[in-house]
Amino acid sequence: MATLQALLFDVDGTLADTERDGHRPAFNMAFKAAGLDWHWDESLYGELLEVTGGKERIRYYLEKFNPSFSKPDQFDAFVKALHVSKTRFYTQLMAEGKIPLRPGVERLINEARSADMRLAIVTTTTPANVTALLTNTLGADSESWFEVIAAGDIVPAKKPAPDIYLWALKQMNLTPADAIAFEDSLNGIKSSAAAQLKTIITINDYTKEEDFSQAQLVLDQMGDENKPFNVLSGEAQGHSFLDLELVKKIHATM
Repeated sequence: MATLQALLFDVDGTLADTERDGHRPAFNMAFKAAGLDWHWDESLYGELLEVTGGKERIRYYLEKFNPSFSKPDQFDAFVKALHVSKTRFYTQLMAEGKIPLRPGVERLINEARSADMRLAIVTTTTPANVTALLTNTLGADSESWFEVIAAGDIVPAKKPAPDIYLWALKQMNLTPADAIAFEDSLNGIKSSAAAQLKTIITINDYTKEEDFSQAQLVLDQMGDENKPFNVLSGEAQGHSFLDLELVKKIHATM
């Protein structure tokens, strides 16, 4: 049995409720700034989350929900500019403290660091978004806590493809048996499971009805001593919140 060496964290929805409270309003702010009458409400955004990647999500929206939009000649540049604007607004929301970490996230990361556990970020969001979240919640130097930050377009095929997890493991010179993943969505668990990683899920409002049968443990949140988690699937082995001891137990299960 391999010893757990690294924790691999997804970002959006896992570390913070960034989809609902960050990315969605930032997209709407970018649309308004561009003079577009588009508005993504919470229900529509939940459907758009079927696609990973911000630029890809814009394209999907136009294909499925707004096909009558007259695309400009330089459509790729148009999409890219919208996404750049959205990232700028997202960073602004982060700097204003509008998007806190989910319960138990900071505690688990700090516990892992104290135990000299290796850490990585594995996400489809842009590097700028990762930087904004980490520095505005965990502190100015917190990016350095993560040995690898696999983000954005670092691999062509985004989640649910396993490529970004495989890339991160390669950079860390680890096998899937050496690490465990933390995800929140169906695309996330498809990606981590395809990379042969054991995975712990913390659901959110957008993902609570999705199929997490491939996960080893499914929780409503990581929890704390004063805010215990609810176990939706799997065995918490007597624990009421997700600490490093429980993570190690989940990793050790067959």
